[in-house]
Amino acid sequence: MDPQDTRTQDGVAEGRVAIVTGGSRGLGRNMVQSIAGRGTDVIFTYRSNEAEADALASELEGMGRRAAALQLDVGDAGTFDAFVERVRGVLLNWGTDRFRFLVNNAGIGVHASVAETTEAQFDQLMNIHVKGPFFLTQKLLPLMADGGRIVNVSTGLARFAQPGFAAYASAKGAVEVMTRYMALELGPRQIAVNAIAPGAIETDFGGGVVRDNPGMNEMVASHTALGRAGLPEDIGGVVASLFSPEMGWVNAQRIEASGGQNL
Repeated sequence: MDPQDTRTQDGVAEGRVAIVTGGSRGLGRNMVQSIAGRGTDVIFTYRSNEAEADALASELEGMGRRAAALQLDVGDAGTFDAFVERVRGVLLNWGTDRFRFLVNNAGIGVHASVAETTEAQFDQLMNIHVKGPFFLTQKLLPLMADGGRIVNVSTGLARFAQPGFAAYASAKGAVEVMTRYMALELGPRQIAVNAIAPGAIETDFGGGVVRDNPGMNEMVASHTALGRAGLPEDIGGVVASLFSPEMGWVNAQRIEASGGQNL
């Protein structure tokens, strides 16, 4: 058995393993790196770029951690049963049958006004950001250790409004409500559930609009108390910290990590 594993009274092996959706790039990539850097093995998902995902898995293994990259489209709930079986196989290969941490991070951005948003765009956002995390969490719960932690990724745009993000922010608002209900209903299993809400971050999200558009970057910096746009490394460590023993009493919270944007 792995030295990090513990064993419950019924003999179930609990591995210190995290699952991160959308973990091969952007914010998810830094989350995976930060979580692994704190001594946790990671299963992370990617949607299409297998080479990029495999490179990250190799990087984590070079850090002395076990890692597995699994393909998943979080917008297609019909694939979740098969995904859970693949997760089960990875865990058993690692000598455990439980994982401890889950980050529902995978997502996309759509920039369109209320008048211009199409039904297809709306459905895609809801499938990926709301339906996906809801039912993926449901499917994974039998494999999750009691006393585990779940982090759902929201956005600063659920607090402050910017033109063009009505559908996206509405989906993330639903994520924050879902977080509170998960925390309430999973409380008997001592599973804490929180939402993290990043502000504007320099990644390729939304076509790199914050990272690659100087005007947008300057606008974000001018409206942020700490005077700059966020970086992926501003977020990964926050997520990893929510899995520490010291954060065990933090539950059902929306934690904004935005540098003080739009105060």
